[in-house]
Amino acid sequence: MKFLFSLFLLLFSLTNGFAQTQINKKNIGIFAPLYLDSVFKTPAYKSGKKFPRFALPAIDFVQGAKIALDSFPADNELLTLQVFDTKSDSVTVEEMINNNQLENLDLIIGLVKDNDLDLLASFAKQKKIPFVSVTHPNDNGIEDNPYFIMLNPSLKTHCESIFSYLLQNHSSDNILLIRKPGLQEDKTESFFNAINKPDKKALLKIKSIQADSTWSNVSTALDSTRKNCIIGASLDETFAKELVSILKKSPKKFEMLLFGMPNWNGFGAFSKNIKTDYRDFSFYYTTPYFNNKTDSISLLIQNSYLNQYKGTPSEMAYKGFETVYLFSRALTNDTKEISTVINDSDKVFTSFRILPVLSKDSQKAVNYFENKNLYFIKKINGVSSVAW
Repeated sequence: MKFLFSLFLLLFSLTNGFAQTQINKKNIGIFAPLYLDSVFKTPAYKSGKKFPRFALPAIDFVQGAKIALDSFPADNELLTLQVFDTKSDSVTVEEMINNNQLENLDLIIGLVKDNDLDLLASFAKQKKIPFVSVTHPNDNGIEDNPYFIMLNPSLKTHCESIFSYLLQNHSSDNILLIRKPGLQEDKTESFFNAINKPDKKALLKIKSIQADSTWSNVSTALDSTRKNCIIGASLDETFAKELVSILKKSPKKFEMLLFGMPNWNGFGAFSKNIKTDYRDFSFYYTTPYFNNKTDSISLLIQNSYLNQYKGTPSEMAYKGFETVYLFSRALTNDTKEISTVINDSDKVFTSFRILPVLSKDSQKAVNYFENKNLYFIKKINGVSSVAW
């Protein structure tokens, strides 16, 4: 219970401001689904000995942010951190805005989506302050808002990266886009079609196949004379498992390179069933984040987390540290646009390439900024490693 009490004090202090606002201080607001009203009923803790899993990602992000500020006190002297619970029962994000609770903010960092993302993006544009969306891979249709920065790239950007790799390295190989019926699959295929035919002339010969019930049309499309570059164009786990199973059973004469969608890394089967169903079969996926956790800053986070919270940091703790460290330092640099500062900065764990997404109507108008840097990760026998 010592961990839970310390955690409650941390969240209470952060939610009420990390430091007193002073002249020349920059104020950072983190918006995250902490579910404090669902977890705590003052003064009692409602969830027994274990903290509820649904609240842990956001809490770990905040803990990482706190470690970032604690680790660099010189920067902390210029910064105030406030944390806002987007799942509060007492006040919504819309009410925070309408009640002028956010007027002092100079930077917004959000683990938000849907209506909360729209509200914060609109507020950031109105106040001309940066809003960094950390986790949501969707622009929500945002336009004409150069203050919105999307760190987690859209599915379209992932498709662009896969296409670019194939164009540069496998243009003469057998390229197959395998899918199942579905609206999401329609959208994914449309991304590849649009990228492949910018002037209505195909840059690559991509054969699209909607897998039948027996998967026989996939097997017959394989070519023994060329490398088979296969795009698994679905976010569905059952589809991914079936596709991998079919390809793994194919004769060895077929040389294959399989590209999955960005969420394939989270499919439990590719980690749990590696000794039976998927042994020694590899596939690739793209991700904006990769950290092998052996560098000096990762070790600092691990030691600080162990000392303060008696546990091991999750990926969200590293993201919290990295996001707050990079963007808070950029915030104190008044000589450049914040997205340019990030691109020029030394990375913490991740290499970001934040570029403007231009309006379709005007090649000069910026709709928003998006991180376009993606790592290609090879996954085999449950182990992920950077391929390129």
